Amino acid sequence: MYQATLKDYLRESRLFRARAITATLIILLLLLLLILHLAKLQIIDHAHFTTLSRDNRVKVEPLPPTRGLIYDRNGVILAQNLPTHSLEITPERVKDLDWTLQELGKLISISDNDRKRFNRLKSHQRRFESIPIRVQLSDEEVARFAVNRHLFPGVDIQAKLLRDYPLKDVTAHILGYVGRINKRELQTIDNSSYSGTTHIGKNGIEKYYEETLHGKVGLQQVEINALGRVIRILESKPPEPGADLHLTLDSALQRVAIESFGEENGAAVAIDPQTGDILAMVSKPGFDPNLFVEGISSADYNALQNSEEKPLFNRAIRGQYPPGSTIKPFIGLGGLESGVITATRKNYCPGFFQLPNHSHKYRDWKKAGHGAVDLYDAIAQSCDVYYYDLAQQMGIDKLAEYLAPFGFGEKTGVDITGELGGLLPSREWKRRSKNQPWYPGETLITGIGQGYFLTTPLQLASATATLASGGSRLQPRIVKSIRRNGEPDPREQPVSQQQIARQSESHWDSIVEAMIQVTEGVRGTARLIRNEHYRIAGKTGTAQVFTIKQEEKYEEEKLEKKMRDHALFIAFAPADAPRIAVAVIVENGGHGGSVAAPIAKAIMDRYLLQDTR
Repeated sequence: MYQATLKDYLRESRLFRARAITATLIILLLLLLLILHLAKLQIIDHAHFTTLSRDNRVKVEPLPPTRGLIYDRNGVILAQNLPTHSLEITPERVKDLDWTLQELGKLISISDNDRKRFNRLKSHQRRFESIPIRVQLSDEEVARFAVNRHLFPGVDIQAKLLRDYPLKDVTAHILGYVGRINKRELQTIDNSSYSGTTHIGKNGIEKYYEETLHGKVGLQQVEINALGRVIRILESKPPEPGADLHLTLDSALQRVAIESFGEENGAAVAIDPQTGDILAMVSKPGFDPNLFVEGISSADYNALQNSEEKPLFNRAIRGQYPPGSTIKPFIGLGGLESGVITATRKNYCPGFFQLPNHSHKYRDWKKAGHGAVDLYDAIAQSCDVYYYDLAQQMGIDKLAEYLAPFGFGEKTGVDITGELGGLLPSREWKRRSKNQPWYPGETLITGIGQGYFLTTPLQLASATATLASGGSRLQPRIVKSIRRNGEPDPREQPVSQQQIARQSESHWDSIVEAMIQVTEGVRGTARLIRNEHYRIAGKTGTAQVFTIKQEEKYEEEKLEKKMRDHALFIAFAPADAPRIAVAVIVENGGHGGSVAAPIAKAIMDRYLLQDTR
């Protein structure tokens, strides 16, 4: 049986109206809240959000300056800036860095070293600064990323100039290199001057002349979109590029000097005695400074750092070696000037020297002795006994007094970082540094350039140049002029000059004549380099690596290479009107006359005869 259901229309109507009113009230309340929030945004917080909006739209960016170039004395470029592209990530704008790196690796090859360098840079750079994940991209890699750019917010290709050293190891120790600014440097540099700059000079000329090479930062206001990409440039103040440096260095001469060493290691410095210009400054072995510009790999750095040959060590300015017999012309001059000896007075050399009332024998390099020798013979044949006797007569205090004006025991002041000053021993020095008295035997070995006596190749070359110029001591320089904005007239770098007091010109002439006999005399220790084109005034030297006991005999052929004596040679030429002064040291080379002297001759030949070939 069907039963009808009656609807209560009145009740449903009341329920509907109640729901409608409730919904309307909720809508009105929400609308009121919205209006209040809009009012807050538009009225109360108007100034704040206007500023934020402007900052999101307009951005001030630093414009890093172009680093100055470096040329040799003949205009050959030694340090340049090459255009390159790098793939860079701004951590602040990347949501998932691990995913981003993973996906980027599918497009562009990213090595473990690239990741390590990125993580290292990220640890001390601010999150809003871009960090390179790959440098020196190929054109193909740039194009590949450009197509997929939209997939990687916070990642972009940056065009920049990368420092490059075309001659690599030939000029590495002189120029040094630039590298990325590290944490320690961030604490010392003026941040405003280095805004937008990622690299700074680390050593060598690049560091010494950092302020000159760097230039001044510029600024630009740019309009950017929501993705942070530049739409247009609103205002710009261009940067001021760094100044260019023109060196005294002759890069062709530098290459000849390096090649002259062959398989040997050591250092050579050539100076113009009339100007103080450094014509060549070699430290062998060298290294490729380009490896350091964007961060050297751990494997490459460890190979350089752990090498027994120490390629990172600048022997020319930091190597401290006993000068050996190369010091004899300077001590001989001191003996003449002080009146202790005359050039022609003869002393007898039996092959050894003994102090009064002492049994110890100070041996000559020639076991049988040289017989009767005067100053000319003593320098030409490098007689040790003559100089033992001279040193004893002068005493250590007078020795130091006559050697100091030539610059021994102090830095030359050359315009490059890292120079050491050697050591000129004296009674006062030993008391101050070792709290010990000075002994007579120490004076004797100082007289032949051994014992505590230490000098750098640059210091020895500077002293030789001073001798060549008749006592005019010029501060060596490596930068000759600085040019800004392409100015055609270079501004010469000032040169410091001191004049050594001379008692008699004939004394200096006697020393020069004795040094000529080293290369031209029948028994001269460097007679093998005598030539018909110009006369050479030189002096050979040998520096012991270890001390030989009284009863022992030095047998070179039985020693390891690293235990053999260092070979030294100093010279200037032409002897009558010097244009070049040279100092050479060959580590563990053995004999100055046969090993170091030919290197010096090759350098002088290239410089003095290049116009006649």
